[in-house]
Amino acid sequence: MRFRHPDGSTVHLAYCTNVHPAETLDGVLAQLRDHCEPVRRRLGRDRLGIGLWLARDAAHALVTDPSALRGLRTELEHRGLEVVTLNGFPYEGFGAEEVKYRVYQPDWADPERLAHTTDLARVLAQLLPDDVTEGSISTLPLAWRTAYDQERATAAHAALTTLAERLDALHELTGRSLRIGLEPEPGCTVETTRDALAPLTAIGRDRIGICVDTCHLATSFEDPHTALDALAQARVPIVKSQLSAALHAEHPHLPEVRAALAAFDEPRFLHQTRTLTAAGLRGTDDLGEALAGDALPDASPWRAHFHVPLHAAPAAPLTSTLPVLRAALTRLVGGPHPLTHHLEVETYTWQALPPELRPRARAQLADGIAAELTLARDLLTDLGLKELP
Repeated sequence: MRFRHPDGSTVHLAYCTNVHPAETLDGVLAQLRDHCEPVRRRLGRDRLGIGLWLARDAAHALVTDPSALRGLRTELEHRGLEVVTLNGFPYEGFGAEEVKYRVYQPDWADPERLAHTTDLARVLAQLLPDDVTEGSISTLPLAWRTAYDQERATAAHAALTTLAERLDALHELTGRSLRIGLEPEPGCTVETTRDALAPLTAIGRDRIGICVDTCHLATSFEDPHTALDALAQARVPIVKSQLSAALHAEHPHLPEVRAALAAFDEPRFLHQTRTLTAAGLRGTDDLGEALAGDALPDASPWRAHFHVPLHAAPAAPLTSTLPVLRAALTRLVGGPHPLTHHLEVETYTWQALPPELRPRARAQLADGIAAELTLARDLLTDLGLKELP
């Protein structure tokens, strides 16, 4: 979906396909047919943006077989879909029964991460619509915080510098300008937007910026205006923003609130949980740890890294951080000029919701994704953007 900003520029809205697990190119093609096109039809649009997640095997197949890449582009056009952004965070296995810490491997100190992201860039340069010259790829924020020492930090920075050089060369070769956004996430080396300032300044390349995920922003109790202003002041480019909402518990000391939270403690994904205390931010790596005994202070609200559907906040006594998303979006695209032109709804946890909230069929999932995009569209038009055909 495309929107015209009052300044005349185009803002793209997509939804991320990491909600549909697929490791191979055949699986990606099936996604387009079974999920993405039905969502587009529900929205009544001739064109729908998708943020493709390409696992290692799918990306490698595309970059080594030009005919396969041409075939994917043809399939996208046939189904009324377009791609201006990729989700390069998960490397493989995102649809496994247990993902947890595996999603952070390989990290930016490992050669495989550079190789994979280079493949993604080469693929995206060929998938961009003919009238679009700028693309974006989100990636993990360097590494998970443990086992990340100065030696690995040096290796990670060198890899990103090499990537920037490759993107410069790709721009010269294809005319397509691609940028990479580190995506701050609780528990990682770069947990907050503030944590991103030092490494991105040290790398000092315009091709390497930040992806602002509004669920992660909220989970870390960052104020959107303060965070985004600091990025602007430091001249850190906001490559893209993922529109997502975290799980919020206002009174975590109450038994009924803990019982409600426990329903979201599931085995597939890591749900980092945070609370803001007088001494600063406190947290656990997973929701189950927070609920076990007194691992996390409960005198103040808790937020958990659980991407809840944008249009359907959890039932009381829980809610979502949709207000943080609204505030961030206002700052991102509500001003005289957009701080980013790429927006992506990223609710990948539909099948991790409590059983009674999960979609039971493809049609229900398509309905839910379409409802999320409708909400995002309404937020954008309320900010003065005009939806384009």
